[in-house]
Amino acid sequence: MIAIVDYGAGNLKSVTNALDFLKVKYKVTDKAKEIEKADKIIFPGVGSFGDCMQSLEKKSLISVLKKEIGKKPYLGICLGLQVLFESSDESKGVKGLSIFKGKCRKFDGKGLKVPQIGWNSINIVKKELLEGVKDDSYFYFVHSYYVEPEDKAIVATETDYGIEYCSGVSSGNVNAFQFHPERSGEIGLKILENFVK
Repeated sequence: MIAIVDYGAGNLKSVTNALDFLKVKYKVTDKAKEIEKADKIIFPGVGSFGDCMQSLEKKSLISVLKKEIGKKPYLGICLGLQVLFESSDESKGVKGLSIFKGKCRKFDGKGLKVPQIGWNSINIVKKELLEGVKDDSYFYFVHSYYVEPEDKAIVATETDYGIEYCSGVSSGNVNAFQFHPERSGEIGLKILENFVK
């Protein structure tokens, strides 16, 4: 069973629709015990870094996520990628889950629309969950912040939006992407299918 983390603001409907299409068992939950029991975790994200971390703290989910992420397969989407890091320019002084060293930075906006909304391509650095996905495939993005990992070995995908930035990470059981596979049509479903398998 897959636990979909519900912190009160995630893009749950698109994710559950995609999993229904794949005929996968899942449970949308904000209960630590259910996350512990699950075989896999999906953390879909929409909203601000600070609000998300505050909600996880209120629901007593921070310690269970720190314990379970990496122990079992984890898929982070958008904010579900960003919270894996130590901090974000979006919410000064707020600590992330600190699974990885690094922070989230804001696009400087010089000549670019911020947030980045729409389709953009990815450069695949590590295959992992991207088996069957071609380099330069297009995915759907909605974000103003991007992750800057200290350890470049975890970078799975890169994307160009004024700068070349890390749009996906992969390390052991942990995979997370800035783009939205659940909103990226057939190519996005391929990633979810790979995760399920």
